[in-house]
Amino acid sequence: MIKDTLLKESKVSPDALEALYRALGKENVITHIEDRVCYSYDATATLQKAIPDVIIKASSTEEVSAVIKVADKFIIPVYPCGARSGLSGGSVPLHGGIVLDTTRMDRILEINPNDLMATVEPGVVTKRFQDEVARYKLFYPPDPGSAEFSTLGGNVAECSGGMAGLKYGVTRDYVLSLEVVLPDGSVINTGRRTLRSVAGYDLTRLFVGSEGTLGVFTKITVKLIPLPERVETLLAYFNDPEAAADAADGIILGQGIIPKTLEFVDGICINSIRGYGGAEIPEKANAFLLIDVDGEASLVEKDVAGVEKACWEHGAFQVVVAKTAKEREVLWAVRKSISPALFKVAGRKLNEDICVPRSKIKEVLRELYSLGERYSIHSACFGHIGDGNVHVNFLYGYGEEDEKKVAEMVEQMLRKVVSIGGTITGEHGIGIAKAEFLPLEVPSQEFQLMKSLKKFFDPKGIMNPGKIFIS
Repeated sequence: MIKDTLLKESKVSPDALEALYRALGKENVITHIEDRVCYSYDATATLQKAIPDVIIKASSTEEVSAVIKVADKFIIPVYPCGARSGLSGGSVPLHGGIVLDTTRMDRILEINPNDLMATVEPGVVTKRFQDEVARYKLFYPPDPGSAEFSTLGGNVAECSGGMAGLKYGVTRDYVLSLEVVLPDGSVINTGRRTLRSVAGYDLTRLFVGSEGTLGVFTKITVKLIPLPERVETLLAYFNDPEAAADAADGIILGQGIIPKTLEFVDGICINSIRGYGGAEIPEKANAFLLIDVDGEASLVEKDVAGVEKACWEHGAFQVVVAKTAKEREVLWAVRKSISPALFKVAGRKLNEDICVPRSKIKEVLRELYSLGERYSIHSACFGHIGDGNVHVNFLYGYGEEDEKKVAEMVEQMLRKVVSIGGTITGEHGIGIAKAEFLPLEVPSQEFQLMKSLKKFFDPKGIMNPGKIFIS
């Protein structure tokens, strides 16, 4: 058994530890090394690990405020976290200190159908919330791939996107107001419980996507919309990725249809999931589109016909329409299995989340496959093709040579993306993973303005330090 003790070089002094005990109770202040190791990484476990000195499991706004006040007094780094499912290293405690776990704050405080809004604590799991509001025939559209386990606090911190972003937008489009504990421990409330408000600066939008660097969310009020009457799912197979991209254009531009989801999957991904869940994928399939259309029943039927027409016109050799809810579930389970299934191709993978203007999708796909050929590293692509958000997974081995190749590929890819008007991250955030590349996209004056805002809110630099800015 490893001794239950703080490391000698701990950022948490004995006096600070005693203050935390008084504020939270010893049972909520965890120093066991076994627990601390478990909090040393997020879903980018291969990126970087760092062991915190203390883990705090808070249950209320008052407890969060008490922790932050101790951290402010003793100048201790604080790293807020939820499910730690992020893909940019955003919750990794780079400089030790305190990990502030908010998963116990998991109450749905209010669902108000009349006002089309709900208020939750940050530890509420996304899918649980979506299912609960559906009981009121309401819909919370942001749907990250991690919805089964990610928390709404993390979704707001990263401004999560997801598969429904093309039609319904991303997390920022649904957050009405926030209760935030600032880096000095004080509590503020931004925004209003109304669907419209233009009173003063939009602080709510500033906090959404701030990656835990400006404060800790303790209550989140979101907008809801009526649950669509009907949803239909189609799967279209193509011989090559560019034909699938053309079909996506045909659906949106040719047929004038904005689907709920419009997902693209390439041949490498397809090969990794063959046979999963009993799905029978044609041998010659080198790309597919998975499409949901939703809305009023009569309009959905018309849209399904339009989507089928666009797919056939642009080279699909097979189009499948799910006949039952069970068939829909099977198709989406196959899509959601891609990320873990890619480990069958190579022992390691790096999942990037570039986003480009829709007119540049084929250009960036060509570049990604070309990079793979030049470096002999698989570039597997899937993602939200409808809004230009491509997840490229570089699949590689454990040697230093492969690591060096992937680092070069990432830099070349991001330079290309920025040069054609895209962004280096569509939904994962900057965190650690993209910090060195942020100046590629953000001009110097804007970059300094962002750093000035960070300094204003967090003058002692204790809130999630080491993230977003490295210079």
